[in-house]
Amino acid sequence: MDRVFMIAVYVLLTTFLLVVLLPLVYIVASSFSDPLAVSSGRVTLWPVDFTLEGYERVLSDDQILTGFANSLFYTGVGTLLSVTLTVAIAYPLSRKDLWGGGVITMAVVFTMLFAGGLIPTYLVVQNLGLLDTRLAMILPQAIGVWQVIIAMVFFRSTIPDELYEAAQLDGSSDLRFLWSVVLPLSKPLIAVIALMYAIAQWNSYFDALLYLRDPSLYPLQLVLRNVLILNESAPGMDAAAQLERQQLADLMKYSLIVISTVPVMLIYPFVARYFTKGVMIGAVKG
Repeated sequence: MDRVFMIAVYVLLTTFLLVVLLPLVYIVASSFSDPLAVSSGRVTLWPVDFTLEGYERVLSDDQILTGFANSLFYTGVGTLLSVTLTVAIAYPLSRKDLWGGGVITMAVVFTMLFAGGLIPTYLVVQNLGLLDTRLAMILPQAIGVWQVIIAMVFFRSTIPDELYEAAQLDGSSDLRFLWSVVLPLSKPLIAVIALMYAIAQWNSYFDALLYLRDPSLYPLQLVLRNVLILNESAPGMDAAAQLERQQLADLMKYSLIVISTVPVMLIYPFVARYFTKGVMIGAVKG
């Protein structure tokens, strides 16, 4: 029975791997294929009539380069700010001796269950003068309640009270204890929440659609959306031009997907070992 169970597990995992991997391989193969081969459906898992035309067209567009730089800025600064604020609110709430901690925790969780809504959020951003600024992409989503809860559980299960009491006896302040003891012991946690925030920030486009009007501030995802729309067939064009433009749009679509995916794939290997530890927070005792 154990052997049958393990065979079933491996078959299931292999199936999941193929379901995830095959579309990615197809996208990469299409991005290096001839536009006619892509539009005609002749591409499977290997490039047909290898070409770099899609990447040349994409990388020659100043809007895409600007959007890429903006996304790097939003992701870097936004992730740093989000992780800092998450630790700043989660660590005090994890302390049992914090007066009113239970009430504050309930208020934090309440915001996860009942949000103000799209229009009230927009009005808040507008009244704060954040419209059409870089801060509009960073501040409204700076703290995730789920990440705060994960951090609170980690601090409570990993940082013992005896360690805090020993630091107090040595004359350590709360900030010193947090910086010198808590943060070095919380690398798995920081890796997990940083990866969560970074992926969410990198893939964010709806906030930009709401709050930004200046094209020079657009993140990559919104630029990609606009580029694809502009490269679709337009009224008044002859059939040959429409077909050529549609073929180019299909090729650029796959090239843009690869370009927008690469940064996240490059980051993950550096946090993989911490991420594995972090996702086990609270799952194993002893």
